[in-house]
Amino acid sequence: MKIKKDKSAFLEYVGDTPQLRILDFFIGNHFFDFPLTEIARESEVSYNSLKVVLPKLLERDILIKSRRVGKSDYYKFNMENEFVKNIIKIAWSLTKRDVLQETKKELIPA
Repeated sequence: MKIKKDKSAFLEYVGDTPQLRILDFFIGNHFFDFPLTEIARESEVSYNSLKVVLPKLLERDILIKSRRVGKSDYYKFNMENEFVKNIIKIAWSLTKRDVLQETKKELIPA
């Protein structure tokens, strides 16, 4: 039985589509590169949906192919892309905002 994860602040604010789930996965893991199977599994997107979305992300230079290991290509966020830099900032600011709001709720007695 698969345990359902809570949505990130990013997905809560912008919506939950396969493309946004992939972006959300890379926001949290932007220092690393991953093969398609792991991207699909960790972002909870079907492999077929990933194969549809991936060319668009590559075309816009949001993702880049970083290396090849055996028969697998590895992909990562293109940290040179301004959109990528900004979306990471937005996602972390949304997370920070949610954490601060939760902290305030805990500090104020009911």
